Amino acid sequence: RSAIINGIEQANAAVQAWGTGAATPVAAVEVLDGLVRPYHVGDSSILMFGGRGKIKLHTVSHSPVGYAIEAGVLDASEALYHEDRHLVSNVVGTPEMHIQVGPSIELSQRDTVVIATDGLFDNLRLEEIVQHLRKGPLQKTTQKLIQHTQQRMDENSPDHPSKPDDLTAIAYRRTSRRGPKK
Repeated sequence: RSAIINGIEQANAAVQAWGTGAATPVAAVEVLDGLVRPYHVGDSSILMFGGRGKIKLHTVSHSPVGYAIEAGVLDASEALYHEDRHLVSNVVGTPEMHIQVGPSIELSQRDTVVIATDGLFDNLRLEEIVQHLRKGPLQKTTQKLIQHTQQRMDENSPDHPSKPDDLTAIAYRRTSRRGPKK
């Protein structure tokens, strides 16, 4: 845990030292002894779901829209089209940066963890992401997910979210029964 937190804090100091006003979100997970612990700053998100598609974790975006969703003031579907979706209130590169450390969650066999920039989460609904990744070889389904997201970014359709943005995603799936026995 300390290596992740220290690394993020060191990155924050380095970005501030550039003196350019640069900033970035960051998201990471610690996988240890059959448990997952999320760490994040900004609007990159961490999503974890089971083999049947049940969402076990979705981090809250550090943004006015993200906080409004979490408070129940704004529906997640409406948020995808909100004019302030691009605003971020917590980033690496500022003196006010804070690291959100989540609870440890058991990583069961066939659970999938996705760490991605807002380019993914602003263009696909959570259900779509889960449907893409929950079955099949993870590398292949992740490639299809990225292709689908890039198509959405290019389309600009009123029928679904479409927001050109950066897109980086990592997916991990536990396929063997290691870790604590029950």
